Amino acid sequence: MTAIIYHTISEFHKDNNLPPPENPLFSVIHTKFKSSETITCEDDQKSQAVSLSNGFYSISLKNIISGEIVYGRTKYDCTNGTLLFTAPNQKMTFKGLVFSSEAYHIAFHKDYLNGNPLFNKIKKYNFFNYSVNEALHLSPKEEAVLKHIIKNIENEYHNNQDEFSKEIILSNLETLLKYADRFYKRQFLNRKEINKALFTRFRDILNHYFDTNELEENGIPKVEWIANQLGVSQRYMSDTIKTETGKTAIDQINLYLIDEAKNLLLEPNASISDTAYKLGFEYPQYFSRIFKKKTGLSPKKYIEQASLN
Repeated sequence: MTAIIYHTISEFHKDNNLPPPENPLFSVIHTKFKSSETITCEDDQKSQAVSLSNGFYSISLKNIISGEIVYGRTKYDCTNGTLLFTAPNQKMTFKGLVFSSEAYHIAFHKDYLNGNPLFNKIKKYNFFNYSVNEALHLSPKEEAVLKHIIKNIENEYHNNQDEFSKEIILSNLETLLKYADRFYKRQFLNRKEINKALFTRFRDILNHYFDTNELEENGIPKVEWIANQLGVSQRYMSDTIKTETGKTAIDQINLYLIDEAKNLLLEPNASISDTAYKLGFEYPQYFSRIFKKKTGLSPKKYIEQASLN
């Protein structure tokens, strides 16, 4: 199996012979060929499976004509599917994939959302997680609505970006996600919460733990505690999460804390000490050491660098 990992959007552009992104944390791609053409992955032509993982969010609007996609451990029903969502560091495997001549692709790093309400809102959209194992099958009317929004994003993306560009792009992106949520709920009206994949429920527990201030009150949750909340053994949970994401449960907890820290540090009047306590760290110095180890920057340096972008 061929394994492809794109850590950055720039890597994705370079490997696919695309111009460098206008913004290293966000890009929009629109491809269009002759109406009679379809696109087939070269590796698939050799009947090889391809494993793909991105370090960023991805939204693809395209018509899947044939092929097989496995997302996590579940086969993704993509027959005639038109909209695919993937979250950072989640593995997708595909084989024999053939899709339509025209396609739109939006890629954005989670750091692009820092300091914006969408940072927290995006966690509510389950179609980025393994809980949804079908592409969004759009009606012609629904597809026209989403294409209009994507074109608005594309126009702003190529419009000599200024101080208003990011706000406008994120506003349109949030509108796109709201419509996708509406269309998915129409498609999966009878989907039950119990069908969520274990990793999605794992993330839900972390989100609830943070939203109810339990991090600040009780400290960073233990792996054993989360496994108990899920009703499974610690070993089973850890093995399943490692299989689905390629990272251990502890790695996922640390990634979650760092993502939350990046957002909290950019809030108005935020302090490094307050951020550390909110995230369950007993000592701010320890938080600073962990943050620098995971990001390569001290919290202070991260704030200073973010203010320049």
